[in-house]
Amino acid sequence: EDMAAHVGASRSPQEVMEHYVSMYIHGNLGKACIPDTIPNRVTDHTCPSGGPLSPSLTTPLPPLDISVAEQQQLGYMPLRDDYEIEYDQDAETLISGLSVNYDDDDVEIELKRAHVDMYVRKLKERQRRKNIARDYNLVPAFLGKDKKDKEKTPKRKITKEEKELRLKLRPLYQFMSCKEFEDFFENMHKERILRAKIRELQRYRRNGITKMEESAEYEAARHKREKRKENKNIASSKRGKEDGKEGEFAAIENLPGFELLSDREKVLCSSLNLSPARYVTVKTIIIKDHLQKRQGIPSKSRLPSYLDKVLKKRILNFLTESGWISRDAS
Repeated sequence: EDMAAHVGASRSPQEVMEHYVSMYIHGNLGKACIPDTIPNRVTDHTCPSGGPLSPSLTTPLPPLDISVAEQQQLGYMPLRDDYEIEYDQDAETLISGLSVNYDDDDVEIELKRAHVDMYVRKLKERQRRKNIARDYNLVPAFLGKDKKDKEKTPKRKITKEEKELRLKLRPLYQFMSCKEFEDFFENMHKERILRAKIRELQRYRRNGITKMEESAEYEAARHKREKRKENKNIASSKRGKEDGKEGEFAAIENLPGFELLSDREKVLCSSLNLSPARYVTVKTIIIKDHLQKRQGIPSKSRLPSYLDKVLKKRILNFLTESGWISRDAS
């Protein structure tokens, strides 16, 4: 407008602007003076948009759609998108006492700038946490509204192992958006399925199956074979119970030295959870010491280390009742 007034009434402001742009910017003068690429232009790669310290994090979010009672419960102020208690509540104390004085020296000025920079970083971190809470719907989850949404949109049922994996991956929430994390988690689930399928196909290949049509027949035969094996185990366990061995001596009947024990000794070893070989060793030492004492030969008992006081007392009582040693010796 000032240039149009300087030229005179013959030119309007719009005509002056078009003349300047066409002649001095897009014309020959502009092509000669204004380079296509500015070589000294510096690009800031440290703070990409949406990064942890990006300037875009300080932009206010749209207010939450919650009732007045829920706003009071959270201490939420929708017009300012603030809470009564924010992250790092005392961050403002960094700059609340700062003032600009004309007699400040360079060190004091740099110190005040450092305080302002620390305060801005705290604001960005505060906003970043708000963005995470908004992206992952943490406020509706706190208020219990997310349960209704989950009932409306049922998703794939998550197993116990996947829930534990989610807990392990929770630190990634601050670096990934909700959609990115869900895609990442679903890709991990697909990977597990594919790995299981690969193992199944490798098992088919090891068993000589090269076509998927043959796999159905193989699976049917394998199922029948496992069923027969299961029935055989059930039948053998029933026979063992009928013989009276399964309930009492199942844990020790296959151990060495079992055939050397009497029925009462088998019951004792089974109740003490003691192997037959160890029992025979302890029994031999105790009886040998008892015979040496009766003959007046001094002997020092060297019982094994696995024999505690309770086991020793039970075995001594058993040998006494069975007549292997006298009561006074025990």
